[in-house]
Amino acid sequence: MSFPLSPHSRSAIVTRLRAAGCVFAENEAHLLISTARTPSDLTAMVDRRVAGLPLEHVLGWAEFCGLRIAVDPGVFVPRRRTEFLVHQAVAVRDRRAPVRPQVVVDLCCGSGAVGAALVAALERVELHAVDIDPAAVRCARRNIAAGGQVYGGDLYASLPGTLRGRVDLLVASAPYVPTEAIGLLPPEARIHEPRVALDGGEDGLDVVRRLAAAAPLWLAPDGHLLVETSERQAPRTVEAFTGNGLIPQVTGSDELDATVVIGTRPTSHPLRR
Repeated sequence: MSFPLSPHSRSAIVTRLRAAGCVFAENEAHLLISTARTPSDLTAMVDRRVAGLPLEHVLGWAEFCGLRIAVDPGVFVPRRRTEFLVHQAVAVRDRRAPVRPQVVVDLCCGSGAVGAALVAALERVELHAVDIDPAAVRCARRNIAAGGQVYGGDLYASLPGTLRGRVDLLVASAPYVPTEAIGLLPPEARIHEPRVALDGGEDGLDVVRRLAAAAPLWLAPDGHLLVETSERQAPRTVEAFTGNGLIPQVTGSDELDATVVIGTRPTSHPLRR
C-alpha cells in the first residue's frame, strides 16, 4: 500500500468483512490493504469481497507452498490442503538422486499451482501441465512461464505422445466432489469456481478412474501417480489403482485435512498399446 490509512478506516474494513461472514476478517483486511494500489482500488476490493467473491479472486493471487500464485476470476483457487499433494510428490522423488530431468505431468492443473511448486522444490524438472478449462490454461501459463509447457485439453489427450512411458510423476488435484454434493459447497466455490473443477460425477471418482486407467501407459517404470481425494473415497481410489496394475499407498494429514493416494507402476508392468 502506498497511501495512508487511518486506524478508523482499517477498523471499518474489518467490521464490514466480519459482518459479511469473513471468519478471518483481520487477516483479510491486512491482505486487501497491502495489495490495493489506491484508496478507490481498496474500496472496490472490499466491495467485491463483501459481495462474496473468493478472497484470492479479489487479490488476484493465492499463497501456495510459499509461492504467490496468480488466480484469475473464474479459475479454481488452490487449496492449502493440496500442499500435502506437493509434499508427497517431492517425498517420493527425493528418495533418489536424479540422473536426468524428472518428467512431471500436472493434470487438472487449474492455476498451475502444483506444477509451479514442484518446479521450485525438485531439481531438474521437465514440467507438462494440462487443464480442460481455457481460463485455467491462460492462468497456468502465467504461473509456470518458462518453467514448463501448458496444454488445453481433456486429461492425457493433449500431451505429446513422446511422453508415453517416460513420466516420473503424474500429479492431479482432480475434481472429486460428488455431483449431488455440489449444492452443499460454500458459495465462494459453488458460484465463483468452474463446475468442471469441482464435479467428480456420481460418487466423485469419475475423473480419478480415468486418470488411473491410462496412467500405466504414460508412467515410466517405478513412476508414480498421485491424486488428492477424501478419506472416505480413498478405498475406492485404491481399487481403481489396483485394478489398473498400480501399487497403491494411502497417505494423509490431519493438520491439513488432506488425503493423497499414491500409485506406483511396477518396473515389470507392460505398457498398454
